[in-house]
Amino acid sequence: MKVLVLNCGSSSIKYQFFNTEKKEALAKGQVERIGMSSAILTHQPIGRDKIKIVGEILDHTIAIEYVIAVLLSPNHGVIKDKNEIDAVGHRVVHGGEEFSGSVLITEHVMRVLRENIELAPLHNPPNIKGIEAAKAHLPNTPQVGVFDTAFHAMMPKHAYIYGIPYELYKRYKIRRYGFHGTSHRYVAERASKLIGKNYNDLKIITCHLGNGASIAAIDRGHSVDTSMGFTPLEGLLMGTRSGDMDPSLITFIMSKEGLSLAEINTMLNKHSGLVGISGTSSDMREIEETILEGNQRSKLAFDIFCYRIKKYIGSYIAVMGGLDALVFTGGIGENSILVRKTVCSGMHYLGIELDFELNNNTKGEMEISSSASKAKIFRIPTNEELVIAMDTSEIVEEQKKHAG
Repeated sequence: MKVLVLNCGSSSIKYQFFNTEKKEALAKGQVERIGMSSAILTHQPIGRDKIKIVGEILDHTIAIEYVIAVLLSPNHGVIKDKNEIDAVGHRVVHGGEEFSGSVLITEHVMRVLRENIELAPLHNPPNIKGIEAAKAHLPNTPQVGVFDTAFHAMMPKHAYIYGIPYELYKRYKIRRYGFHGTSHRYVAERASKLIGKNYNDLKIITCHLGNGASIAAIDRGHSVDTSMGFTPLEGLLMGTRSGDMDPSLITFIMSKEGLSLAEINTMLNKHSGLVGISGTSSDMREIEETILEGNQRSKLAFDIFCYRIKKYIGSYIAVMGGLDALVFTGGIGENSILVRKTVCSGMHYLGIELDFELNNNTKGEMEISSSASKAKIFRIPTNEELVIAMDTSEIVEEQKKHAG
């Protein structure tokens, strides 16, 4: 099956086009600056030259039209007819409590997505636009929603209920949802294959570390806890997000600084985290560079980032009663030798021992634990798009069986 995977943001669309039988991408690219006269489409047929198109792309519907056109291009495309697109898989950030897995998109699903806009006001609206745009150009092509929150939907109630009046949960669905679920699921399944044991028999901690960062405790195939909560603001220190903090700080800062609700929200999401503490950058590569130059605030930001990761790992080992594998993924998790080394240092008493030489290897999927480590440690590049493509293929094939 050939599946077009779409990840739609407010002014951008990332896409990959997969052959799911071979589990390989045929093409990938992105559309940036949607809504502007100088929008850019970058397209890469796998194994061929990358191209760039600049033009006026006013909305998501026109952007999807461009994507389909470039997939059909005689010189740069990978298909000859748009009917070769068998299905479209969409990354959708928030499925609320309704969806515990990927689903075929129907009118009911669209209604639920709209109802969940208040839970993800920055993400669900562009996700919905992308679905509507794809449907406009491919009206007879099945579409599937794959949710960031779905993997965490089976968390036990004691892990997701906040210590606030229970009526607020019932009234407004205020609970911990968790995010990055597709990534956590992919790398955990890959780790089980590398270990050579059944995924449903293992205790795995996955660390998705990027500009947004989260950790998940996966006990025998199920996410039993994760660091992000009602929104992606909770949990680890991130590029621009504060992560865990005393809730009373919000009203205290608002009072002292005279900030509105919108302003405090912007401060916590856009001006905190690594950039807020370092005062220089939200990019871990730049943080590490300035540490070498002697910048003490960058060093403090780095130390807090790694400390919180270590703290969560320890708590999740306690939650699961052991650990078989620790996985690092995401831009920082995959690429920062220093972050992995710092996080794993002093963890031997929990069965975590890094092989420093293997850790210094900078490329690809590999085990980086020492022979003395009781838990396996892996660096695994994530592939959320492949998960979306495979889920989409599976659901569409299942639908065909029932229809037949």
